[in-house]
Amino acid sequence: MHIEKAVPKVGALVTGIDVKTMSDAQWGQLYQAWLDTGVLIVRGQDLTKADFIAYSSRFGKLKPHRVKATRDPAFPEITLMGVTTGSDEKKDKLVLNRGQGWHTDSPWDTEICKGTQLYGLEIPSYGGDTLFASMYAAYDALPARLKERIAPLKVAFGYGGRSRQGIERLEPEDQARPPAVWDMVRVHPETKRRSLYINPTHVINIAGMSEAEGDRLLAELYWYMLQPNAEYRHKWQAGDIVIWDNRCTVHSAAGGNPADQRRVHWRTTIME
Repeated sequence: MHIEKAVPKVGALVTGIDVKTMSDAQWGQLYQAWLDTGVLIVRGQDLTKADFIAYSSRFGKLKPHRVKATRDPAFPEITLMGVTTGSDEKKDKLVLNRGQGWHTDSPWDTEICKGTQLYGLEIPSYGGDTLFASMYAAYDALPARLKERIAPLKVAFGYGGRSRQGIERLEPEDQARPPAVWDMVRVHPETKRRSLYINPTHVINIAGMSEAEGDRLLAELYWYMLQPNAEYRHKWQAGDIVIWDNRCTVHSAAGGNPADQRRVHWRTTIME
């Protein structure tokens, strides 16, 4: 097994390992590399859905995604990305047009979303990359005055943020759920490091602030999100498994892949 950094401050690239047969010692190395870098990329895997669930479960408790239309019928813990469960045009759009714009997964949930894992099955000839950025680095780059100002603040998150973009993907009872509120400065429960916990896709407002004041502060904070040597662009290969830590990273689908070529992944959502 070989582990190397993807870029200096985020991401670890792993080769020479089969996650179905690895030893406990190798698993420990993988998990520590994930904690250290926020994003773990393991190349060259050949998995069934049962294998993917078993490997994902080693990181934590699996939870079916709130978008029910894209769950695998036989394995509801798996979200089907890039394939549809039927011929309905609306469902096609639900499955295919997702993930663009910087965000972290499930901040709108009242449970902490530990990680998200994707397994690449069919990869287009170009485009379709996924971007990642370290929110440890974003927090570390803040001037002292901003760190002091945001230390006590809390942020409300909802699916699609203030615009509720994409809310039609959810069932009516899920559309009506209240926002989830989290600390703006998140202390990672395992590494004990601080990160900036905001994202422009799902934030609704800052608790206790007017919309105008909150928007000014958020605009200033978003400027720090992407730091040198702390942003990684993953170019997918079939057989890649990528898991990111939603407690300390943001990500975005880059798009740009051909409309007539399939981009197929399985996804699991991992909770603390």
